[in-house]
Amino acid sequence: MGGGVIALLTAVECVLDGHRVTVVDQGPIPHSRATSFDQHRILRALHPADPRTTAAALRAHRRWVELEELFLTRFYEQVGSLTVLPPAAATDAAAMLADAGGHARELTAAGLADRYPHLHVGGGLGAVLEDEAGVLLAERVLAACVGWLKWQRGIELIEHRAVTAVDGESGSVRLVDGQVLHSDAVLVAVGPWSRDLLPPSIAERLTLYRQSLLYCRVPRQQSQAWAATPAIPALGTEGGAWLIPPVAGTALKLTSATACRAVDAITDYATDPYWQRKLEKEFGDILPGFGPAWVTAAKDAYYSAFSPTGGPLLVALGGAGFAYAACGGTSFKFAPLIARSLADRMTGRSPSPIGLGALDGPPLDVHTPQLAGL
Repeated sequence: MGGGVIALLTAVECVLDGHRVTVVDQGPIPHSRATSFDQHRILRALHPADPRTTAAALRAHRRWVELEELFLTRFYEQVGSLTVLPPAAATDAAAMLADAGGHARELTAAGLADRYPHLHVGGGLGAVLEDEAGVLLAERVLAACVGWLKWQRGIELIEHRAVTAVDGESGSVRLVDGQVLHSDAVLVAVGPWSRDLLPPSIAERLTLYRQSLLYCRVPRQQSQAWAATPAIPALGTEGGAWLIPPVAGTALKLTSATACRAVDAITDYATDPYWQRKLEKEFGDILPGFGPAWVTAAKDAYYSAFSPTGGPLLVALGGAGFAYAACGGTSFKFAPLIARSLADRMTGRSPSPIGLGALDGPPLDVHTPQLAGL
């Protein structure tokens, strides 16, 4: 169940293993309201002070390259990734990435200003510039998955049919029109609007977040500079600002942790002027010449996170039934590894550790006494 990147790539992995697969979604497949549906996502290896996750991200990079070859579609723009850090932290991060098998260059504050004069990074900060990283064209990824799946034997895509109930023990799935599908294994790829498919004791521990995003057109006189700009997952600001450069015809995307907040329910996707002005002010200090005239669109997106960890969640539903609740862009960049792990679990194999805590340990079990009282 699901029309986003986790559901679709898990379907791909199951088909590659020789299984018959049915994908069901309440909307079109892919679904434009899926958490993963957007112009782009950052794919970077470096996770400072976290060698296991950094190594996993390098494996994800290689798998995305393989998927481009499988789907015969280009959706990974390897423009590099820039992580802004204090000088000592940048030195340590570059060394850690090299130890993991990645390729990176350390930039001093002067080197950063020299190379990217259209960015204003103060405080004497340095940076790490990765080569094996860049931008995933998210909407193109989803379209490529569906395009490939449609040509495979034993695949069925059921669109515009909401799922109302799931029984992991029996492998049965009830659709909104009363039809019941039967299977050997079930995966619920939980989006923000499908939390009700989880047991209440689990669903209540998923926090819903709303993030505001700005999409911008860069001035013509800066277009050459922006064409040579990598993805920047961390600009070194107190607010946690980050950006994705305009690549392959997409817009410059700007956002910040300051524009992310917990909410009670999904309502609309329009950006309140307050949040737009807040982001415009924050990036006015980072991008010389930036102002409201750059902004061509603004939108809000939703994602869920497991409250105790702030990350994704894997739940055992009984039998060969599982639910995976993604967490923002984290799940997108690791999606090929997550999909392989989920496919292994659904088919009874032990998944190899991939360096992501949510998948390397046992899933939460809705039948255990521990969960019954949550």
